[in-house]
Amino acid sequence: MPWTTPNVVALELPSLRLRDFSTAADGLATLICAPYALHGATIADFAPGHSVIEVLCHNGLSRVFLTDWRSATQETRYFTIDSYLADLNVAIDQLGPPVDLIGLCQGGWLALVYAARFPKKVRRLVLVGAPIDISATESQLSRLAAVVPLSMFDGIVESGGGVMHGDRMLGPWGVSTGPDEVTAVLQNPADLDAAQRHELTERFRQWYGETINLPGTFFLQIVQWLFKENRIAEGRFVALGQRVDLSSVCAPIFLLAAGNDEVVPAGQLFATARLVKTPAEYLEKMAVPCGHLSLFLGAEVLDKAWRSVTRWLRHDFDRPKIDPPSATTRMT
Repeated sequence: MPWTTPNVVALELPSLRLRDFSTAADGLATLICAPYALHGATIADFAPGHSVIEVLCHNGLSRVFLTDWRSATQETRYFTIDSYLADLNVAIDQLGPPVDLIGLCQGGWLALVYAARFPKKVRRLVLVGAPIDISATESQLSRLAAVVPLSMFDGIVESGGGVMHGDRMLGPWGVSTGPDEVTAVLQNPADLDAAQRHELTERFRQWYGETINLPGTFFLQIVQWLFKENRIAEGRFVALGQRVDLSSVCAPIFLLAAGNDEVVPAGQLFATARLVKTPAEYLEKMAVPCGHLSLFLGAEVLDKAWRSVTRWLRHDFDRPKIDPPSATTRMT
């Protein structure tokens, strides 16, 4: 599927292409850590008026980059979570840390783990619809992971030659691609031209049907470590040889959740606030009335919530305290 915003590939790594959407050479780098679960990274640049990257670039962020994760092959079927963290680290070093890191959905937990592993390399952190504490609120994914034995997931991976094929993961999402459902996801206005509505619907169907494959080892680690054992929230996640301690994260954080999220309930994301050491005055939580995919594709969410995210990234904060007193976060 074509990109909406002009870009160039700034770096080629085994697990990703680092895409550069920058409009200027100066300024702090903002890196979007795209989801690596089912669909391609174009979820962040879907269409005009439905693009996270478009909002960021049009509202004052001059250096914007994206992790365009590669679909798994037989050669990469043994890649692990560490493989992706290592390449993410190389990409951030290329950009010049510290960076502002935005994690979308499954890219969110990866971004948080990275920020905890390399806290000095992340200036600010935005997590959007990201599963952080699986035990906080039940979801259809967490229920599936709980009741299905790991051996069954092993069997699916084995039948794919060590690769988890994306088309086999579409079922649990249960997303309909009918015109009304697509309109709801994209939050198209009622007066949208019929031809434009049809074009967007067909574009969504194309995007949704173009799944990506995951390395079997990586996929099984996610199932076991995140969804079955909840290692990130419980402080038992080991990243690049070191146990991740979320209390090492003191950077300003913005948590954006969907109030009607059928995939990642808001509670799984908002639990981050009690796990990190970010001072209350540097932690924002926002819940918007939409479903999961609208967080990244919805015109209203992009026009309002994502503009707020961009203003927050541009806001000047004092340096966060290292050992802040206990306090509650505020809602926005």
